[in-house]
Amino acid sequence: MTQLAEETSQHLSNYSRFEQQSSGENQPWLDELRKAGIARFEQVGFPDTKQEEWRFTNVAPIAKVPFKLASPTDGGAADETLKMFTFGRGALTELVFVNGHFAPRLSKLARLPRGATVRSLGEALVDEPQVEPHLTRIASIEANPFVALNTGFIREGAYIHLSRGTIIEGPIHLLFISTAGNEPTVAHPRVLIVAEDNVEATIVESYVGRGGQYFTNAVTEVIAGRDCRIDHCKLQQESLEAFHVATMQVQLDRSSVFVTHSATIGGKLTRNNLNVVMNGDAAEATLNGLVLLAGGQHCDNNTLLDHARPNCPSHELYKHVLDGKASGVFKGKILVRQPAQKTDSKQTSRSLLLSDDAQMNSMPALEIYADDVKCTHGSTTGPVDEDMLFYLRSRGVSFEAARHLLTYAFAADITRRIRVAPVRERVENYMAAQHGLPQDLRITDLGTHDEQHR
Repeated sequence: MTQLAEETSQHLSNYSRFEQQSSGENQPWLDELRKAGIARFEQVGFPDTKQEEWRFTNVAPIAKVPFKLASPTDGGAADETLKMFTFGRGALTELVFVNGHFAPRLSKLARLPRGATVRSLGEALVDEPQVEPHLTRIASIEANPFVALNTGFIREGAYIHLSRGTIIEGPIHLLFISTAGNEPTVAHPRVLIVAEDNVEATIVESYVGRGGQYFTNAVTEVIAGRDCRIDHCKLQQESLEAFHVATMQVQLDRSSVFVTHSATIGGKLTRNNLNVVMNGDAAEATLNGLVLLAGGQHCDNNTLLDHARPNCPSHELYKHVLDGKASGVFKGKILVRQPAQKTDSKQTSRSLLLSDDAQMNSMPALEIYADDVKCTHGSTTGPVDEDMLFYLRSRGVSFEAARHLLTYAFAADITRRIRVAPVRERVENYMAAQHGLPQDLRITDLGTHDEQHR
């Protein structure tokens, strides 16, 4: 048996069992999508470090583990985790998934405005005609083997459809909880978000777990019509033994605005793929990310801002704080196609290394085919500023406290931009706990929040 066959055999076995379980669904179009996805994965297998897109991230630890498909559970472990991560009254609607399966008992399904649909993807696949023309439309199985693998197992996840003119007051929270069992498990959650014209909504994805080894392979598709405003947050706080690979594909029509904030503070190995296509004039995208890692954790953020039409501004700021033997990767590309004249794009990557063993690879890139554009990118990596440390030490602050305060302030440049209070507070509390600072410490000042710092 070849190495490729060995690496994919467990997932192909999982697919065989999954196919048998799905045999009575009587949805030929969905069956074809799944077969195409698993066939593509079987053909290409897991990527390796010889491929440029994966040069600094070795997924062999994922390929070697014999993950079995996670089963639904309604046990006490999920209840305890829910208490830690629920938004409670901070969310308008909260869909909870346990090991990739919808858990209606744990979810909070509030009354939504007319024209808003928020439900389990598994339920929507049965009776929502809008799912078929949009599912897998923009997340390509050809471009990413993990997307192909996820597509082979499409069944569970979240479906959000917002009709023309819908305005959602309050965040929609999608909470994905993983509970480790006696053997390593894998879940393939899928999220499909379709916003018609003139929609305003805030959507949060949380991926959390409290212990054990498992693999979350998530795919999110966001399709926004004209004049939409979509605020998105993603919180990844998986178990420190877990693997997390996620792909988000976003398509924006004319004059739509997409703002996303991503926080990675968990997981043993994390790979985030975020691709935004501005496919309409005057569409706008803002990507902000914060990575806080220690020990031997690894996170790879791979982003693409694809300017396909004229007059589309974009802004990107990613910050990494790495301690111990943690390692980070940032590979961000601004692509300006020939029709995309008057593009204005700025990309910044800043990394703070708190130990001599921490490693960071930052690769911002510009690919420009238009001649009337304004694009900039920059990257900095280094330790805590010695002059600032000296300033605090000279005023009686201990070395560790001074370093922790400066680290907190460095990260707060991202957290203060997060408008969803439960997400912002959770990240700030995590930082305070990690650095031995008071839980009520807040650098955030929303009163002076500037629009340019979304």
